[in-house]
Formats: sequence, C-alpha cells, structure tokens
Amino acid sequence: MGPAGHSLDEAERLMARRAWREAHALCLRALETGDVSARPLFLLGVIAAEHGNLARAAELFGEAARLEPGVARHHAHLGRCLIAFNRQDEARAAADRALVLDPADALTLDTIGVVYSRSGLHERALPLFERAVALEPANASFQQNLGTARQFAGDFAGAEQALRAAVTLQPDLYRVWWALAQMSALRAEDGAEARLESLFPADPDTDPDRALHVGHALARLAEDAGDPPAALAWLARAKGARLREVAYDPARDADLLEAAAATLGPAAPDTADAAPIFVVGLPRTGTTLVDRILSSHPGVVSVGERTDFALILKRLAGTSSQLVLDESTLAAATGGGVDLADAGRRYLEAVAPLAGAARSLDKMPLNVVYAGLILRALPNARIICLRRHPVDAALSNYRQLFATRFPYYDYALDLENTARYVSRFEALADHWAETLPADRYLNVRYEDLVADQEGQTRRLLAHCGLDWDPACLAFHENAAPVATASAVQVRSPIHAGSVGRWKRFGEGLAPMLAVFREAGVGV
Repeated sequence: MGPAGHSLDEAERLMARRAWREAHALCLRALETGDVSARPLFLLGVIAAEHGNLARAAELFGEAARLEPGVARHHAHLGRCLIAFNRQDEARAAADRALVLDPADALTLDTIGVVYSRSGLHERALPLFERAVALEPANASFQQNLGTARQFAGDFAGAEQALRAAVTLQPDLYRVWWALAQMSALRAEDGAEARLESLFPADPDTDPDRALHVGHALARLAEDAGDPPAALAWLARAKGARLREVAYDPARDADLLEAAAATLGPAAPDTADAAPIFVVGLPRTGTTLVDRILSSHPGVVSVGERTDFALILKRLAGTSSQLVLDESTLAAATGGGVDLADAGRRYLEAVAPLAGAARSLDKMPLNVVYAGLILRALPNARIICLRRHPVDAALSNYRQLFATRFPYYDYALDLENTARYVSRFEALADHWAETLPADRYLNVRYEDLVADQEGQTRRLLAHCGLDWDPACLAFHENAAPVATASAVQVRSPIHAGSVGRWKRFGEGLAPMLAVFREAGVGV
C-alpha cells in the first residue's frame, strides 16, 4: 500500500470520530497526488452526504461505482442518495447491485436495508438489518433500524429488544424513545418519565425536533397512565417550537384544497382497463385498517403509501415551486398542461414491480387531494375515502407525530389549525362524493366499519369488483409488513376502543370544538 492508501486509512479513522474537516483534506490530497482509485471519491461522497449535500454525494458515489463497479458500498450509498430524490426505481437497482456483490461489512448491509425499507421492500430489508446487528451489536443506529423493521413485521417483542438496546448504547436517541412510547413499551413506574423529562430541551426553540419527539413520548406516557390533560399539555409544549419554526399559514391549505376541488374534467381513455385501488382520507382515520382488509384478498397487493402519482404530475407539469403538492401543479394538470393518460401509464409502471400480477393498493392519505385527477388519469381506478367523527379525526391527527419535514402535515402542530384542516377535508370529501362517479369513489365511515365489520367489508370488496374472501375478515393475521403509525393496532382484531376518544379529553379540546362550530361541522 502506498502513501495515498495510508492517508485514506487515516481519513476513514478520522471519519469514524466525525473529524470531517481533517478527513476531507486527506481525501483531496490523495486526489491531488494522482490517486485514480474510487476510494477517495467514495469517502468524499460520505462526507458530502453527512453534511446534507446529497446531490454532490450522489455524483461522487456514481463516479466511484463507475470506476470500481465491483465494490458493494459504492452502489449501496448511491442508492441511499437516490432515495432522497424519490428516484426509487434507480435506488432499488443500485441496492440490488450492491447485494449481488455479497457485502460482508455491517455498514453496507445496513445501508442496503435502508434503501429497501424506504422504497417499501420491508421483507428484503429486515434480514439485512439482522445481519448488520449480528456483525456490530454495539452500533446504536443499526439496532434502531432493526427495531423499526421488526415493528413493521409485527415482531413487537423483538422490536422492543432492539430499540432498548439502541437507547442503552446511546441514551439520547430521542427518536427511539418516541418509538418505544408509540408501542406503549414505556411505563412511568420504570423511570421512563424522568429519563424523558431530562431529555426535553430547556429551551425548545433551540432544538425543535428533540422537543417534538420527547414531548410526544411524554404525552403518550401520560395518556397511557390515564391523564389526558397532562397529555395535551405535553403535546402543546412538544409542538410549539416546530409551529414557530415553520410559521404555518392556514390559508395555504385552504387554497390548496379549494384548488383540488376544481380538478374535475374529462377522463383519459387509454388507461381504462387498469383498476388500481386508492385508499385516501385523513391520516389516523382507518386508512391502514382498510388497506389491511383489502390486501388480505389474494387478488390485491398493498404497495404502501406511495408518492408516485404526485411526483409524476409534478414532473409532467414542470411547475417552478419547490413543493410537489401545490396549486400551480393542480392547475396545470386541470387545464391541459399535463397528459393525464401518460401520467396514468407512468403510475402503473411505477407500482408494477411491487404489485406483480395483482391489483395494486396505494394507501397514501394525501391522494384525497388528487381524487379528481386520479380518475381522469386512471378512469377504472377505485377510490375509497375514509371518514371519521371530525373531532376524533382531528384529535388523532394532533396526537400523531408525523415522521416527515414535508409541510403538508404542519396543520397538526396546533389544535385549532388541525380543526380547520379537518373541516376543509370534510368539505372536499363531500364534494368528491357529489361529483365523482359512485362506482369509482366510495366514502366509508370508520365507525360503521367497527360496528359492522363483515357488512362493510363486503361493501368494500364489491366497490373494488372483488369476490368475497373470508381472509379479509382476518386482516390481523396478514403477515405483510405495516410501515405506518398503525403497525401495532392492525395486528389485532377490530375493536371500538378509539371510537369517541375525544370525549376523554374534556375541556382541553374546547378550542378545537369552537373551530368546528364556527365552520358548521356537526360534532
């Protein structure tokens, strides 16, 4: 090994200690001295990714993979960057190339697992996380990824074991504490409350993300202990800093949902034979439950919560805003600026690798905004919109920590804004029911599904043109992974435990109720 090789060994040691500046200098020096191998490029890519420059990182990883295609970690890290740009087909292909090369190091195995998990291939991800932890059990990040994957797979005991290992190794992993709380794996008597309170920032504005996760965990702990007022108090503290950070404007969502209602128009005829299923609505209102019921049918495969339709419209519209979901894109798609037949074909191509020969089921709740355009691009699609008592729906959204920095869920940072958004959703869902074909768009009430599981299941199957199958009543036995906040609930038989939950919170919900009354929404 020459001097350049020794300096790159030192660069990797420095990177392990997070001495990025010194490592960066050594990599540049290696390139300046004529090193033509892929290694300095790869290491510079890792540094760029660590500092959020994913576009540059992808270029560096791509060049490293071109120079030395037989090195698995080049492809794995390239795939992880591509996932961030929603280039999921390319990311999966990069992960496949890495896996074929039979990597033996824990970081590459974990990275491939992350690519598969974030592209919806959770069954492929889990064994890779297991192998990474077996190789490096003292790595808290690997334990965290394993715990999350086990939770998606329904192995809650195994998930708790891995997540507890993660916070034992690194006690300040506040996202892991939230995951444990979400599984109701924490108890006040175990000392969890004191540990979480010590993690809550003294000034939440200095670390809004930590405040959000720790505060939500403390709220869940209080709720599990039967203290709803304390839960609401922690939620307000948890969300306040993020609300100030994003400066949410309710008028933005009001305009967006109004623009969505104006997207009706003629259907594109040449995709009429395709009949994908879309389950839409507000989050936390039963969308995952319906997804599990329908995907228990042998003719249906859930492809998860996909952003494909939104991304395809955005790319075809070519609008200038940085947001995928915006009024200008909806207007372009409505006014002939997008070939909707082409959009439909592209959507089908995107989900085909996940669905195979079966009917695809996409349960992205936000697709409710696109319902009119979906039925124009895919006239034979079936849309099922979940409805729930508006206060229960609003409370469930407010209680939820949405694991995304996208602005589309910022309404849930405040009680009153949540009620305003739910009121506007109710109006949009009513509009779709009045204007879209009844054999293509169906409203289903969560409370009706809980009260009459078989009757409503038959109604769902009939709407989708599916024969009766008793497996749909045993949805909780469906072994497919669940990567949503309902991962725990849908592993159990249907129950009415969350119907009317809002009544337990008493006067704490008075601001929310006032908004509903002002909007004329019956509660």
